[in-house]
Amino acid sequence: MYEMGEAAAKRHPNHVAYGFMGKKTSYTEFMKRIQAAAQGLYKMGIRKGDKVTICMANTPQALDCFYALNRIGAIPNMIHPLSASQEIAFYLNFSKSKAVLTLDQFYYKVAEILPQLENPTEILIAKVVDELPAPLSALYPLTKSARAVKKLPKAGYTLWYDMVKAGKNTKLPAQKSRYDSCGAILYSGGTTGTTKGIMLSNLNFNALALQTIAASGFSMEEISNMKMLSVMPVFHGFGLGIGIHTPLVAGGTCILIPQFNVKVYAKTLMKQKPNLIPGVPTLFEALLRTEDLEGADLSFLKGIFSGGDSLSPELKKKVDAFLREHNCSEQIREGYGTTECVTASCLTPKDYARQGSIGVPFPDTYYKIVEPGTTNEVGPNIEGEICISGPSVMLRYVDNPEETANTLRRHEDGRIWLHTGDLGKMDEDGFVYFSQRIKRMIITSGYNVYPGQLENILDAHEKVQMSCIIGVPDPYKMQKVKAFVMLKPGVPADDATRQELLDYCRKHVAKYAMPYDIEFRDELPKTLVGKVAYRVLEDEEKAKQAAAAQEQA
Repeated sequence: MYEMGEAAAKRHPNHVAYGFMGKKTSYTEFMKRIQAAAQGLYKMGIRKGDKVTICMANTPQALDCFYALNRIGAIPNMIHPLSASQEIAFYLNFSKSKAVLTLDQFYYKVAEILPQLENPTEILIAKVVDELPAPLSALYPLTKSARAVKKLPKAGYTLWYDMVKAGKNTKLPAQKSRYDSCGAILYSGGTTGTTKGIMLSNLNFNALALQTIAASGFSMEEISNMKMLSVMPVFHGFGLGIGIHTPLVAGGTCILIPQFNVKVYAKTLMKQKPNLIPGVPTLFEALLRTEDLEGADLSFLKGIFSGGDSLSPELKKKVDAFLREHNCSEQIREGYGTTECVTASCLTPKDYARQGSIGVPFPDTYYKIVEPGTTNEVGPNIEGEICISGPSVMLRYVDNPEETANTLRRHEDGRIWLHTGDLGKMDEDGFVYFSQRIKRMIITSGYNVYPGQLENILDAHEKVQMSCIIGVPDPYKMQKVKAFVMLKPGVPADDATRQELLDYCRKHVAKYAMPYDIEFRDELPKTLVGKVAYRVLEDEEKAKQAAAAQEQA
C-alpha cells in the first residue's frame, strides 16, 4: 500500500494528498511525514508483523501512522475511537498490539484498561491542535472542544510528535512487505453477530483501489485532479479503502473530516467543493435535511456513491431529485460489499441504473448466487446467497479457523468463494440485486418476512423520512412485526398519522407481514458506521417485555 502511495507521489509530487481543517499537505510532504513516522515507530521497537492499534478519527496522524506501519511491515489494527473502554481492552488483547495511537481526549479511557492488557502496550497520543493551520491553532485552546479535554498527566504515554522526533536519523530496513502479507486488521460491523477480526492483505486494498477507479467511469488521471470527501471513518473498510486509499493511489485529494455533523455539512460542501462523495444512506438522507443549500450550485459533484447499507428506491429518488434541483447532473450510484472484501465489490454503472439493483461486479471480481447453505449455483433471477471471488477477498479471520472455513469455501470450479451471508439474485445481464442479510429475517407464524422490503414500502410514504422494522418475540407467532418511524419535519406524531401509515401498509403488505404497531422516534439509533442499529431497537423491546413480565409476576 505504501508503494502505491509512493508511486502516486512520484507522478504528482505537488498535488494535495489531503486537506484537514484548511491545512493542505502535498504528496511530497506526505511521503516525508510517512518516512519520519516509520523511523519513529521503528526506533520505539515496532517490527515487521507487529500489531499497532489505530484508535483515531480521520486526522493526518492516522494516515501517517497507517502508511508508516505498512512501510516497515507492521500491521495496523483499526478501531473506533468512541469504543467503550472494555471494547478497547478486547481489541488490544485480541490483536496482541504493542502500541495504541489515540487522541488526547481519549487518553484516560485507554489508560484505565492498562491493567487488563495481556501484553505491554505503549500509548501514543496525537493532538488535533498540532495539525491546524496558524490562525486556528492559536484559537483552538479557547474552543469548547479543547476545554472539554482533560489535561494529560506528566507521564504514562508518548506524544506522537515526540516519537517522530526521536526517530530522526534512524535507518529503516528495505521495504519487504509482500502483496499477500496482512496489510491491516478491520472488524466486522457486528450487525449480524459476534465481532470478528478480518485480515486484509496489501493486494486486497490495492486491488480495491484500482477496481474502484476502473468501475467509477473516471480515469486515474481524472481522479488525480479530483477531491474526495473523506467523511466515512478510517477504521471502516468503506472509509479506509475507498475514502482514503483509492484517491491516494490515483494522486487525488482526501478532504479529511474527523467527525460528521449535519450542521456543518452544507458549509463543508460549499467551501471545499468535493467532486466525489462516498457515504452510507444516512449521510445522503442528511443531505435532504441540511439547511443553507437552497439555491446552491452543486455542479462540482461528479460522483456520489452509496454503500454500507441498503439504499431504498425511494431515498434514491429523493436524492436524485435533490441533485437535479441543485444543478448536478449526476445520480447517486449504489454499490455493495462486505468488510471481508475490504468494502465495495459491485457498483452501479455510470448513467445506467436498474431499479433495485446494486450494480455489476467490479473488474476481475466474480459473483455467484447459490442455494443458502450449499455451493450449488442457482439460475438467473432466483434468490440465494451472494458469493464473491476476486483479489479483494480477505486472507482469513484472525484466530478463527472455523468461521474462516465457513466463510471462504473452495467450489467445484476451483476458485475460493466468499459466502457473504447475504441474500440476493442476479439477472441475465449480470446486474446484482441485494435482498437481505440471511440472519436478518423475521419468522412470523411460519412465514418469512424481510425487514428491508417493508422499510422500502414505508419509506415511500410522503410523510416518512426513515423507518426500521424489527421482530418482537411473541409466544404465539414466534415473532411479530413492529415498525419504528422517523417522520418528516412538521408531520404530527399522533394516532391519526399512525392510523394513516397502518392503512397504507395494509394496501402494500401481506396480512402476515403487517406491523402490529408503529412507534414514532425523533431519531433512529445508528451503528458506529452510520447504519440504522436495528439490534438496539430489538434489545429495547426485549427489555420492555422482561420488565412487563417481572411486574406481572
